Amino acid sequence: MAKPKRRYVCQACGGVSFRWQGQCADCGEWNTLSEEAPETVFSARHDLSSGGRPIAFEPLDTPGQALQRRATGLAEFDRALGGGLVPGSAILMGGDPGIGKSTLLMQAAARIAEMGGASAGPVVYISGEEAAGQVRMRAERMGLAQAPVQLAAATSVRDILTTLGTMAPPALLVIDSIQTMHSDQIEGAPGTVSQVRGCAFELIRYAKQNGTALVLVGHVTKDGSIAGPRVLEHMVDVVMSFEGERSHQYRILRSLKNRFGPVDEIGVFAMAGQGLEEVGNPSMLFLSGRENPVPGSAVFPAMEGTRPVLVEIQALIVRLASGATPRRAVVGWDSGRLAMLLAVLEARCGLNFSSAEVYLNVAGGYRLADPAADLAVAAALISALGDRPLPDGAVWFGEISLAGEVRPVAHSGIRQREAAKLGFNRAFGPPGGALAEAGMRYADIALLPNVVDRILSAT
Repeated sequence: MAKPKRRYVCQACGGVSFRWQGQCADCGEWNTLSEEAPETVFSARHDLSSGGRPIAFEPLDTPGQALQRRATGLAEFDRALGGGLVPGSAILMGGDPGIGKSTLLMQAAARIAEMGGASAGPVVYISGEEAAGQVRMRAERMGLAQAPVQLAAATSVRDILTTLGTMAPPALLVIDSIQTMHSDQIEGAPGTVSQVRGCAFELIRYAKQNGTALVLVGHVTKDGSIAGPRVLEHMVDVVMSFEGERSHQYRILRSLKNRFGPVDEIGVFAMAGQGLEEVGNPSMLFLSGRENPVPGSAVFPAMEGTRPVLVEIQALIVRLASGATPRRAVVGWDSGRLAMLLAVLEARCGLNFSSAEVYLNVAGGYRLADPAADLAVAAALISALGDRPLPDGAVWFGEISLAGEVRPVAHSGIRQREAAKLGFNRAFGPPGGALAEAGMRYADIALLPNVVDRILSAT
């Protein structure tokens, strides 16, 4: 029998190589290949066409039970989930170290345990990173020490599943974190691709069979993606990201994948001494005082799933001496999209940014991915370049094409209603987006040069 070949598996993407190399050929990460035991190779060919158990087929119109969600007691958490926890679902939550993932899940677990009775099933919190005493200290600090949460510190999946088999199926099972779990049936250290994939599969299978809502906490890499094999995100039903800057008190819980609800929903929390507090009106967090209009500041009504959030976009233009290399710095927006927008402003509007440094910032550390922010960014850049403040009480939204056209965007009415609710009375956007309601004046912007004329010709 031939000697089995060595296998090297990338710990970032799960790619397989038969020789060690410094860089993974699939994902480009460095020093992520580790040797794993090769699978046993049999010379005999397997025939899988017989010997299995027959499966039952059902028509699409078979009546089934309605989706029953369980509220967590945290309205912002429920919003990001799409309405609450679904029994039998698997949720993967990632976030930077120290951002507050364990704090949020402890609060949710305590709320569910306090609201549910004995018939609803226990709430189990298993920590693989901290001792039970450390988790208990955090609960005491948040005033949750009396919540009927069953706490344990363990890393063996066999021990966890054996223990769960001797009790009633939990209503909620929290595993903090999946990278610390270990199975004695799989070779490799905890955190390797095979261990993460195998442990997650066993836990998800238990949750599906027993109707338990499972939450897996996941580590993240330096670029913010969840560590471990990519297949882990395909195995779960919901993928959530807990984001925020440590220098700011607020945190954003973002839904990246959801089989039971809308994607890109967000929940906003503020870090306080007693844990995480819900923020009912997140728009006020991302808007400054704005007592006096200043050049380079534009307000954009962003859409996060079904929730409108008003954010402030700030631009600064600094003229340089001839020969100096201008700098482009962006915080909270795509730098490639800024470069494209500057090129459109120069080519279609005749504005000169080539000899100036451009700084763009989304206030409050918020990160924008909505393409409708193009018009607000352009307005802020034009305002900063001409040193002219934008009209007071106005919001800007619209996507800009390479031809300088302002294209229509979705949810124009929702954006304007949120702006009117916060005291804004004017909106600039693409043609056809006027809202037939009192208290909001709408101005059509068809071409980007029209924005330049409105801002630079204003007195």
